[in-house]
Amino acid sequence: MSLPLALQKVGDEYLLFGIAGLISLAAFVSLILVPALSAYGRIWEKAAAGLLSMVVLAALVVTGVIIGLMVVYYYPDIVRLVEG
Repeated sequence: MSLPLALQKVGDEYLLFGIAGLISLAAFVSLILVPALSAYGRIWEKAAAGLLSMVVLAALVVTGVIIGLMVVYYYPDIVRLVEG
């Protein structure tokens, strides 16, 4: 079984990051968005809960990007700290 030509040129790390992103999105939807929307009955309450859930998602993404940038920036120091 061979992959389509478009997927043959994609590196393994991109596929892994894409799968990890989909798993993270599914976890966000099932653990944060669905309970927030099902907790309210009125449409405007559901809309507000959905909007606030998107704010939470944005905060999680920004936090992840900041931590990732810190790891990249301080990588030599981290390696020296781990190696001793």
